[in-house]
Amino acid sequence: MSKKIIKKIRNKFTQLKIDGYIIPKNDEFFSEYASVDRLKVISNFSGSAGIAVVLKKKNYLFVDGRYTLQAQKESGKEFKIIAIHKILPYKVLKNLRLGFDPSLHTKKQLKVYFGRTSILKAVSNNLVDEIQKEKTIQTKKFFSLNSKVVGESYKSKINKIRFILKSNKADYLFISAPENVAWILNIRGSDNPNSPIPNCRLIIGRNKELFLIAQIDKTSKIIKEKKLSKKQVIDPKSFKDLINNLKGNKFIIDPASCSVLYENIIKSKFQNINYGDPCYKLKSIKNSSEIRNMSNAHIIDGVALTKFIYWIKNINKKKITEIDSIKKLEKFRKLNKKYLFPSFNTIAGTGSNGAIIHYRASKKTNKIIKKKDIFLCDSGGQYKFGTTDVTRTICFSNQKKSIKDKFTKVLKGHIAVATSNLKKFDVGKKVDIRARKYLNRDGLDYEHGTGHGVGFFLNVHEGPQGITKINNVKFQEGMILSNEPGYYKKGQYGIRIENLIYVKKINNNLYFENLTLAPIEKDLINFDLLNAEEKNYLFMYHLNVYLKIHKYLNKEERSWLVSLI
Repeated sequence: MSKKIIKKIRNKFTQLKIDGYIIPKNDEFFSEYASVDRLKVISNFSGSAGIAVVLKKKNYLFVDGRYTLQAQKESGKEFKIIAIHKILPYKVLKNLRLGFDPSLHTKKQLKVYFGRTSILKAVSNNLVDEIQKEKTIQTKKFFSLNSKVVGESYKSKINKIRFILKSNKADYLFISAPENVAWILNIRGSDNPNSPIPNCRLIIGRNKELFLIAQIDKTSKIIKEKKLSKKQVIDPKSFKDLINNLKGNKFIIDPASCSVLYENIIKSKFQNINYGDPCYKLKSIKNSSEIRNMSNAHIIDGVALTKFIYWIKNINKKKITEIDSIKKLEKFRKLNKKYLFPSFNTIAGTGSNGAIIHYRASKKTNKIIKKKDIFLCDSGGQYKFGTTDVTRTICFSNQKKSIKDKFTKVLKGHIAVATSNLKKFDVGKKVDIRARKYLNRDGLDYEHGTGHGVGFFLNVHEGPQGITKINNVKFQEGMILSNEPGYYKKGQYGIRIENLIYVKKINNNLYFENLTLAPIEKDLINFDLLNAEEKNYLFMYHLNVYLKIHKYLNKEERSWLVSLI
């Protein structure tokens, strides 16, 4: 199918006077998980990040280190796969005229990837959509969250934004990232898989102006709840008219999510200030209600995970596949009515499939989970009051010392992150070094970040905080992150241990506190490599897991969990 679409795209090049066409992963809302996936349509690549370029005779697919193996398997026949973290597109694509859809790219992205060596031409009609039209998705209305769940009213959040506008002598903020609109208005929606994102945008003025840009039929519930007038809800097709009718001089836009299309419309009348959307920072610092609710979500999730791990290690006697395991874990989560849906597609890889960092089991790749292999399961849930993300590596038989040693070094890195002194290691890049140091001593590493920010009943991945080699954002009380070092041996196995943690303040000092409550695989640990502090950490972690969830387990599950302490 992708061959035919690529051919039809190329047939348009002469008429448009272009040498190639750029197809990004994202939709026009720049969502991580979008219902519309043009990149998959033309390349068969199913990862969460990537960008393709179709030329007259060649095709390129640029992906980061998480996806190089996956992209080779899924798209390698039609596309040359290039690791974008090592080689940027402009170094490969020189002296070309490349077409792009201005609603799917930001100016910042185009400049970083293509701006130095190619001529870029905006093409108003999306070439993939012209060939393969997406199915009409049923409209679902936006809904509001209870203020007790979120801990702060939307009016209070808007007042914070207006203060920032006045401080920066700006007239308006254009909130182009839907997750930020969701946060500020305390609303959610059903426009994307895995994340309760309401596809919409928002303009806040420094005085009393407030305009929600969204499909009108999705907003009827929240218009009443937020007491918005019908004039404050704007159809996206009328965006240009709205901008032309606004008075003032300066607009703050978000370079990370404001498309070329919208930026040009605003720029036609206003001076743009690339201050960035302050909602990212404000949203990253969870209040006490959000932390309490996230903790409750993790108790429910920990029960499901613990039941699953016990089942797959001790009860299951059948030959089950990776897909079977995904369905079984989902059944355990569904036992609690507060569970809604997965926060991302579960990664369940046994043996060599576990070595593919963001592997997704399909009918073609689905393997039986063998007793001799180690099994990596990375999953998460969306609950009515929280988002979870956890990875466990599980074994079913005694493993070689070399595998246990690797697992233990990953565990040591995981513990090093969790026990970091945040006065000394106050930003992500400093903590990232601690996570990798035990692997690095043996010349080993992993091609992904150690941790990402996590949303509150929102995106499972959010910024600006993170634990990576380059993240320089200072940790603040209330920030939630993942702690997930790993190791991957190509063609053999994958190891990753992931908990969610949050920044807690005690006596004016900041610490990481675990949210995730699920046992860590003790059968893969070489205890000779752990020091006394690490052994004590593991004891206290499993004791805490037991104390928090044991009353929700049956007798056999409780006995097994006690044996891990």
